[in-house]
Amino acid sequence: MSLQQLIDQIEDIDSINDFVSIKKCINDSYDWLKSSFEHLAVNQLVTGRATFVDAVLSHLWELSGLDQYDDIALCAVGGYGRGHLQPYSDIDLLFVSKKLLPQPVQDKVSQFITLLWDIKLDVGQSVRTIKETVKLAKEDISIATNLVESRLLCGNEQVFDAMWEAVNNNHVWTSRAFFKAKYDEQLSRHAKFHGTAYNLEPNIKENPGCLRDIQTIGWVAKKHFKEYDGWNLVGHGYFTEQEHSELITCRMHLWRIRCALHLVAGRSENRLLFDYQADVAELLGYGKESKPAVEEMMRDFFRIVRQVSELNSMLLKRFRYELLDHNVSQTKQVNDKFCLLDGMISPLSDNVFTSPEDILDFLDTVANTPDVDGLDTDCIRQLRNARRKFVGQYFVEREACRPRMIKLLKQPHFFDFGWDIMHKYGILQSYLPEWDAIVGMMQFDLFHAYTVDEHTHRLVKNVNRYHSKDNTEFPRCKRIVRNADKPELLYIAAIFHDIAKGRNGDHSLLGAVDVLKFCETHEIAKADSQLISWLVENHLLMSMVAQRRDIYDHEVINEFATAVRTHKHLELLYALTLADIRATNDNLWNDWKASLLKELYLMTKKALDNGLQCRDTLNDRIDLHRETALRYLQNHNIEEHAIATLWERLEEDYFIRFSPEQIAWHTEQIILAQNDLLQSNPEAILVKASDESAKGGTEILIYGKDRKALFAQVASVIDSRNCSIHDAHITVTADGYVFDSLIVLENDGTRLTAASRIRNLEAAITEQLLKPGRAHSNNRKISRRMRQLDVPTKIRFFGAGDDATLVELEALDAPGILAKIGHAFVDCGVVLKLAKIATIGERAEDIFIVCNDEGEALSPEQQITLKKRILFKLDQLEDINIS
Repeated sequence: MSLQQLIDQIEDIDSINDFVSIKKCINDSYDWLKSSFEHLAVNQLVTGRATFVDAVLSHLWELSGLDQYDDIALCAVGGYGRGHLQPYSDIDLLFVSKKLLPQPVQDKVSQFITLLWDIKLDVGQSVRTIKETVKLAKEDISIATNLVESRLLCGNEQVFDAMWEAVNNNHVWTSRAFFKAKYDEQLSRHAKFHGTAYNLEPNIKENPGCLRDIQTIGWVAKKHFKEYDGWNLVGHGYFTEQEHSELITCRMHLWRIRCALHLVAGRSENRLLFDYQADVAELLGYGKESKPAVEEMMRDFFRIVRQVSELNSMLLKRFRYELLDHNVSQTKQVNDKFCLLDGMISPLSDNVFTSPEDILDFLDTVANTPDVDGLDTDCIRQLRNARRKFVGQYFVEREACRPRMIKLLKQPHFFDFGWDIMHKYGILQSYLPEWDAIVGMMQFDLFHAYTVDEHTHRLVKNVNRYHSKDNTEFPRCKRIVRNADKPELLYIAAIFHDIAKGRNGDHSLLGAVDVLKFCETHEIAKADSQLISWLVENHLLMSMVAQRRDIYDHEVINEFATAVRTHKHLELLYALTLADIRATNDNLWNDWKASLLKELYLMTKKALDNGLQCRDTLNDRIDLHRETALRYLQNHNIEEHAIATLWERLEEDYFIRFSPEQIAWHTEQIILAQNDLLQSNPEAILVKASDESAKGGTEILIYGKDRKALFAQVASVIDSRNCSIHDAHITVTADGYVFDSLIVLENDGTRLTAASRIRNLEAAITEQLLKPGRAHSNNRKISRRMRQLDVPTKIRFFGAGDDATLVELEALDAPGILAKIGHAFVDCGVVLKLAKIATIGERAEDIFIVCNDEGEALSPEQQITLKKRILFKLDQLEDINIS
């Protein structure tokens, strides 16, 4: 069926009550969109849908009798006003009249709107007088914007013209005020996406560099020039023909993605979620192999959004300074090629970038001009044109470019703003083929929030923040980088740390080879090259040890310190690791990770000071922790005999693992309970929560006679309250008492801050442990995003001495996973001694140190039995419904 046949079909309907025929026509229109997607240009689809809806509204207007009233007009506003409609986009309508409509007409309008909803058109409607419309347009920039491109659908043309003139004159919004409001609105919108277009689940409409940014360019120009055809704006000097064509091409590409997304989702969905990406890619013709198809689609998408972002920045600046007669308040010549106009660097001639060397010299100028805070329109335009002119040869292949690049990397001030320019305008992509390969590269997990290049850009900016005089957040890292005699070593390692992602092989090892080649080409000293390469190869080592190993085991510290070798390696790795984690995902960094890395850093530093005598290092720690905790307890009048009696029941490992503050809190709470709760009821379990004892999160202390499945029950309660366990130390004393310490955070990685929430969690655990049996009902559902990801379950066993076995688990982080594992331990007669819980996006990567009920390491037969039981338990989680 063609578009014209659809229109003829709707016009053949002769009764407003013929719902069946009207609905059939609406459904046929969706079939037309789906069947036409592959062979019609997308602009024909979005304008065709608007044309069809125009015909539906006009015909129903007549059938309803509204054409009999002279004082009302039906207007299309917003995107529909532009004559564009995506398959499931809202249809924004304005019913406008000169004065308040008589009640019979109001009733007719209400019946008409109800009819539109009944036939499943998603309309957004307003019924106003001209006076009301003008008043609301003055008060709300969104309403004023919707009316800029309004058009008449049905009704009185004079009413529409009067409304349009009233809302679009300078008494409502001047060009200057309108521009400022839209610009501020764009800044606010961009901030919601953390200022980047490189999100892995972008919003095709609202994301920086997407459709809304193109619309903003048009809105401010149309408001100012009263021109509604983009080609006419070329004549006003707003942009060149090439730039206008580029905008149209970008819009068509984004329209096509959005159209496919609507058709795949079957509703108005603008977020390109993981759920839809493979199907959208296939519909767009990228192929049926989901991962390669999505990667190719997203690379094209990110190329488009960079173009739009550049054009948006360039054109809005031009509009502000040239077309609104914004007076430049300050001009300062920088050198013979550039000057500053109100802090924006501007070229002094029409062709300042005649070679790649000129571009790198320009970045050096930026690095040495601290007053620069932006590029003016002409600078952006020349930079874009030069980048395209030099396509075909990477800058690194030009010998004269290499010393210029090293000069930039040696200047921390280059990374203040020059690095942003290098990344945003594709200069590093033009310089280095390895970087070109990772631009727009997807990362298919919930751990990373950004593409590979955007993540690395943010990591480098985090390193640069260590140099800031105003930065007080990471004083240790600040000291490390400010004392470094060669800051470029850390920056180069940061740039190359993920550069080999997407290749077949370990990206850390491949990246280490890449950076050695870079160092050799750029004549970096051999010793420095080897240090940089080591950092790239081992950039994950410190976070892996901190989060997945028992850092209070002297053998673990010895192994890590041996790998690190020197204080310089340790310090640079520590600074790189912090910057890396904080650049991965805005919700990933928390106090618990900070405390783990700090502990590992300090203990390794002390071990290196002691010549790798790690046992001596930990013995010193035991003595210090006991003495400090004892002083605190004495000051709180805790009986020394009771303290000594309790501490005699605990192994030395306890005093290594916990801080003096925690030891003192544990001791005080247990002794008080022994004199009260446990004395009156020996079978009771002490449950106490504190937000002050542990630096990294809320600590939950559990003490009492041991019982089966206690950890499983507690884990289930915590999970059901949308909290997560990040560390668990499980001790069973020789006389059969369990002594557990759990570190708990919110599921998003933040601390539990509300005292009432902490008390409620404490009460919920206590209530569960008072119940008979060992089960707890957890009704928390797995999220939509998690359901889309395939995470195979992996279970590995490693020796941890004669008396323990280390169990390493990787699995989907489904609700209730820890409880299921805890029950599997009980079923197999396995005793849990230590748990380190790490959630890496959608993956649970957990470490458990266990023994059998005889206090020995698991035999091969026991390992096989435990693995089968864990897999059986985790299979039960697959039936959970999506939330």
